[in-house]
Amino acid sequence: MLVVIAATGFLWVLPILIIISSNKTTGGEKLAWVLAVLFISWFAWIFYMLLAPIKTKNE
Repeated sequence: MLVVIAATGFLWVLPILIIISSNKTTGGEKLAWVLAVLFISWFAWIFYMLLAPIKTKNE
């Protein structure tokens, strides 16, 4: 039973870890994506993978 709970917890945290370790976004935008995943759902993570970064960096 503990293994199932641990696996479920890991799967719930996985998108957050991916966003935090990603180089696609930085700073406030990264925080906004993490909050979206926490408060909206996993669909926000899918949108992150498809849409991030929202603003292009001026180089």
